Amino acid sequence: MASGVDSDVFEQLVATVERFARERLIPAERRVEEEDEIPEEIVTEMKEMGLFGLSTPEEYGGIGLSVPQEARLIEALCYASLTFRSLIGTNVGIGSQGIVMDGTPEQKAQWLPGVASGEVIASFALTEPDNGSDAGGIRTSARRDGGDFVINGTKRYITNAVRAGVFTVFARTDPDKPGADGVSAFIVPADTPGITVAKPDRKLGQKGTKTSDVIFEDVRVPESAIIGGPENLNKGFRTAMKVLDRGRIHVGAMAVGQSQRMLDIATDYALERKQFGKPIGEHQLVQGLIADCQAELHAARALVRASADTFDREGKAIIEASCTKYFCTEAAGRIADRALQIHGGAGYMAEYDIERLYRDIRLLRIYEGTSQIQQLVIARRTLAQRAA
Repeated sequence: MASGVDSDVFEQLVATVERFARERLIPAERRVEEEDEIPEEIVTEMKEMGLFGLSTPEEYGGIGLSVPQEARLIEALCYASLTFRSLIGTNVGIGSQGIVMDGTPEQKAQWLPGVASGEVIASFALTEPDNGSDAGGIRTSARRDGGDFVINGTKRYITNAVRAGVFTVFARTDPDKPGADGVSAFIVPADTPGITVAKPDRKLGQKGTKTSDVIFEDVRVPESAIIGGPENLNKGFRTAMKVLDRGRIHVGAMAVGQSQRMLDIATDYALERKQFGKPIGEHQLVQGLIADCQAELHAARALVRASADTFDREGKAIIEASCTKYFCTEAAGRIADRALQIHGGAGYMAEYDIERLYRDIRLLRIYEGTSQIQQLVIARRTLAQRAA
């Protein structure tokens, strides 16, 4: 393994997270659903466990997991509601990784210790009202004014914006360059004048997660706020793509953790529920549903781990990460549907966990690149590789 922590230490960490998910997080899920908030005592425990700093290098106070280690730990954490993962997700992934991957030594020293401890929540501001999948169509502008840049625009569905201490903001610094070429990435403290964070969105699932619009009105930052420094002007899209590459493996691991939970719930129900004088798990059509879930879960887990190994070994895994994100999240949707079907009418009722998990899992096929965007990435790179 190219990086990461000692294997014995890591196995202890995984065991701790598995126990935490089952003993602390799962019992709190219904409270989170009702209150639309993660209890502060759980937030504190997650900080104390170091979960906010999983991917931050040790020299900045993090744990410094390798990509394969991160994938395994996120799978363990996501046996519980995805809401809990969302709390740390931006610090572990998209909110911080731009600084980790491309930041200057000064930027890393300034921000990463707080990110690792959870004292600073990092948020990734890329999506806009008119631009989600078409990230190259960014309209938020950053106009040069002397040694500063002045940012104007609106970002949408920004995870953890209401909690954020710092934003990674993608803005167009060269209006004459269309598409991705004229975009820069800025580190913007959340208390910078001119930033307004709207009230959190109401969503289909994942209650307790917080996404909001973020409005930038004449937000002034120095040119040293560009990730990687002024020499990285107009190179922000490359940073975004590198961050999302790793993030897609992370999302695949999330899908695997939730899929395991849903299969376990459905299997337990199939063992307990009786129809026609015997447990429904003894009926072959129900067995077929369980078998399909198990086969797809095994394939998804293997794909996550193989892609994570490739990323760790080669420093990138573009087609592998897209395949992982696409297959694992689509499989999770099918597993959720079968798991609910096994419950019959009970699966549609809110008193059963599968109804909530069914709603929660739907988002995975949309964020950090929709399934359709992953299809385009996979197909185009496949064609290009054969043509080369």
